[in-house]
Amino acid sequence: MLPNRCNKKSDASVTVLLWIKKAFMTRLLLTLLCLALLANSAHAAEAKRPNILWLIAEDFGPHLSCTGTKEVWTPHIDKLAAEGVRYTRFYDGMVCSVSRSSFMTGMHAVSIGAQNHRTLDKKMLPEGVKPLTAWMREAGYFTANLVQLPAPCDFKGSGKTDWNFLFKGKDFDSNDWQDLKTHGPFYAQLNFRETHRDYKGPKKADPAQVELPPYYPDHPVARQDWADYLDSASELDRKIGLVLEALQNDGLTDDTITLFFGDNGQSHVRGKQFCYEEGFHAPLIIRWPKNFPAPANFKPGTLDDRLIDGIDLAPTMIDIADAPKPAKMQGRIFLGEHTEAPREYVFGTRDRCDETAMRIRAVGNGHYRYIHNFTPEVPFLAANAYKEKQYPVWNLLKQLHAEGKLTPAQEFLCQPRMPDEELYNLDSDPFEIHNLAASTSPEDQAQLKKLRGVLDQWIIDVDDQGRIPEPADTIQRVKSAKPDGKGKGKKKAE
Repeated sequence: MLPNRCNKKSDASVTVLLWIKKAFMTRLLLTLLCLALLANSAHAAEAKRPNILWLIAEDFGPHLSCTGTKEVWTPHIDKLAAEGVRYTRFYDGMVCSVSRSSFMTGMHAVSIGAQNHRTLDKKMLPEGVKPLTAWMREAGYFTANLVQLPAPCDFKGSGKTDWNFLFKGKDFDSNDWQDLKTHGPFYAQLNFRETHRDYKGPKKADPAQVELPPYYPDHPVARQDWADYLDSASELDRKIGLVLEALQNDGLTDDTITLFFGDNGQSHVRGKQFCYEEGFHAPLIIRWPKNFPAPANFKPGTLDDRLIDGIDLAPTMIDIADAPKPAKMQGRIFLGEHTEAPREYVFGTRDRCDETAMRIRAVGNGHYRYIHNFTPEVPFLAANAYKEKQYPVWNLLKQLHAEGKLTPAQEFLCQPRMPDEELYNLDSDPFEIHNLAASTSPEDQAQLKKLRGVLDQWIIDVDDQGRIPEPADTIQRVKSAKPDGKGKGKKKAE
């Protein structure tokens, strides 16, 4: 019988078709596998964004052992600085509610109507302006304002917000540390009250050994008050150490960017609420986690002397979250590949604080500071019930002034009115004792003219809403408002 060539041809065709089908299925499976791997890789890349933890001290200047301050013990914060970067010229707002309204929006408080301390008639945020937590949530971050803390912490967070604005939205997703372990990446903040008056830290500092600024009288009352402040700073450090230990215990340290900073300057006379160095200068330390490459302009164990404004924190965090900087945000990114031009100037503002209404504007370039007192008729030590109760040196100055026992530097605080303008050389006069506004030096006069012009233009550029006074009955309303003890909306002194 002759072979069936047609059948052989048919079998060959079937074999070829089966091979083609098999090859197609294999390729299809490989393609689907690759797509799945790519999807998993993208998801993994997103999941690998760093956590962010803010540790916020209240009313604290850069008074740490690592900055050379005597009679303070801050080993945990010093270690954080040694492992990270300490920013030596970080300037935050002059009082908590104004400062927090600024660094939580990345906006100058005067631009959003949040310039008066604990504003009674709060405004909605302008279109395109939101709290940092809203931007971080949109970027896929879980947000927390921590109150409930794990062992070994023997305290609770204050949960402070203290915003001078209204916002239609959720401020934070949680207040419980335990949620951080199951929700990532996270942005969380923990607020510490220790360096806010009244001071309650265990006694450690020797009043006889503390170093007082020259505008303070060398008096036992002043020495004890300064020692109490430093003791509260030492207690703050103890609690910071417990939080860092909890972070390590939960395996979060190597995935978390940790920031320690002060919400405004020190809680002393001529500190917070005023536009001098002590009112704005606060500590800022950032530690980068081991599981993420540090940005090019971040070298652990070093000091960074760039001028950094508190409003720069928000856009920098948003950039770390791999989200675009909001169009209206006035702060500048200072870390990473999107770092913006360094600041030439930092600005300061003072409006109503408690029942004391005054308007002050300031600008500094790191070497000089210019201050314009728009209400010079209001004395530095104008009536303020909170300060008269909580600040022993406030009353001491008035007493020693009446007795004629103050030096010229100390007498400056007791003048019946403020000078219209002030200019200080921060390099040669870091405590801002010698007002150079009337100096005949050509260099001083050139700085005065330049900085005056910079400040005047800034007031226009940011649409400074402090140019419009509060209603005439505001002071009476402030005096009659009752504190709620929480700093979360109802009137509370300081």
